[in-house]
Amino acid sequence: MKKLHTSFIAIYFFFAAHAQSITSSNLPLIIINTNGQTILNDPKIMADMGIVFNGEGVRNNLNGSYNHYNGKIGIEIRGQSSQQFPMKSYSIELRNSNGNSVNRSLFGLPSESDWVLYAPYNEKTLMHNFLAYTISNQMGHWAAKCRYTEVIINGEYKGVYVLMEKIKRGSGRVNIPRINITDIAGDGVTGGYIFSIDKEANGWFSGYAAGRSKIQFSYVYPKEANMAAAQKLYIKNYTDSFENALQSTQFQHKQTGWRKYADENSFIDYLLVNEVSRNVDGYRLSSYFYKDRYSKGGKIMAGPVWDYDLAFRNANYCSGSEIAGWGYQFNAVCPDDFWQVPFWWNTFSKDTAFQNNLRCRWQQLKTTTLSKTNLYHLIDSIATLTLEARLRHFQQWPVLGVYVWPNPSPIATTYEGVIQTLKTWLDARLNWLDNNIPNTGGCAVFPANSNSTFIISNFPNPFYGNNIISIQSATEQQILIRVINSSGSIIQSNQIRLQQGVNSVPVAASYWAKGMYIISFTTASGEIQIRKLIK
Repeated sequence: MKKLHTSFIAIYFFFAAHAQSITSSNLPLIIINTNGQTILNDPKIMADMGIVFNGEGVRNNLNGSYNHYNGKIGIEIRGQSSQQFPMKSYSIELRNSNGNSVNRSLFGLPSESDWVLYAPYNEKTLMHNFLAYTISNQMGHWAAKCRYTEVIINGEYKGVYVLMEKIKRGSGRVNIPRINITDIAGDGVTGGYIFSIDKEANGWFSGYAAGRSKIQFSYVYPKEANMAAAQKLYIKNYTDSFENALQSTQFQHKQTGWRKYADENSFIDYLLVNEVSRNVDGYRLSSYFYKDRYSKGGKIMAGPVWDYDLAFRNANYCSGSEIAGWGYQFNAVCPDDFWQVPFWWNTFSKDTAFQNNLRCRWQQLKTTTLSKTNLYHLIDSIATLTLEARLRHFQQWPVLGVYVWPNPSPIATTYEGVIQTLKTWLDARLNWLDNNIPNTGGCAVFPANSNSTFIISNFPNPFYGNNIISIQSATEQQILIRVINSSGSIIQSNQIRLQQGVNSVPVAASYWAKGMYIISFTTASGEIQIRKLIK
């Protein structure tokens, strides 16, 4: 390993000419030498990499020893639309001298061979992915952990990069069991799988169209080349069953509806990360899912979250920078875009239990993980951490105040302005969500300025048969419901126990004659509300 470090010394002398802006950093330094080769989109080329990292709070000198990593790597350009930018993102594979992958822990993260060097070129905060992944982690899910670094390739300073974990199966990443090509029956064939909705055409198509296109699923783990035909058929059929259940009239049924095939809580949290960030690519691209074996629950889990460079007000198309509106309703905003959102999320919006549970989760998270206090703390911590390095970064890439696709206007001319724009937008977005996530179920918030202890919010009129009346109660209480016909006769009288929150109260009106009715609602304390209705 000492000999390999010596090979890096030869390129150090180029730093005086090409990287004069950096001699040391508070961030780890990643130094890559391709030995004269050009980094390609595919395949990975063999290169040398050294990392200078002396520990937390200790400066890292450019001419210091490669004390954190000193060895071979495979490296290639990664990304799709981001490949147009002069600052490239890279996929990194740690290797031995024979070119075989090796697992290593970097910066205390779980040992692995595959890593991502993400280039925050068009998102001037430098932190969109970090924010989304950290939020998801704090919500209790695995998401890629991040480490800020400065990168030098072949003696040229490349700027601030985010070293990130890659979505992979493993005990330190997506914790599902290894599936072998021989697992073609029984519990073995039921998991684990990772698949995505993305542009890679290596999987299968949904049986349901989204706009003018079909949803395309891609194999992530196992790779297609390592899958038996029975495994491909299993994950396709299982996903088909999930979609069929969502499309059925009984989609809300607890035993036979979509919850039989998918984990509701994971989909709720996935929605919240996408909606808080207003991710214009959310749901329709870079959307990942995984499935464990039947013996371990075996349902489709939404996530891990991935690819948020165009989130947090960083897209000037398809309402991507707007404060108001649901991200999952992308198809209504941009029906002509080829990449559309699956119908799933619109169906969830009609699922009363899903909406009730979404309200409860929001009430829990809006004072913790998704509070302005927590989000501002994350933003400020990264702004402080990158204070020194981003001066060099924006000298190398002078994009402040400059349009880079797809930045919305206005574009701040200083980093402080960029951060203030993010905070102002995020504060307004959180307020919009708080006012627009359906206020239903047991976690519904009762209006503080109400003069009543209950609110009748859904009162079908006229009645055509058996109906449901929605009553929100400030407390748990008894209520007497009386129905009086036009002759003054009481045709129905019954006591209902209201729970705190929103209650669905059935009214059996199918046997009533056509005409005018008065329905009264009276609490034990004598509070009364009256409605007139027609059948």
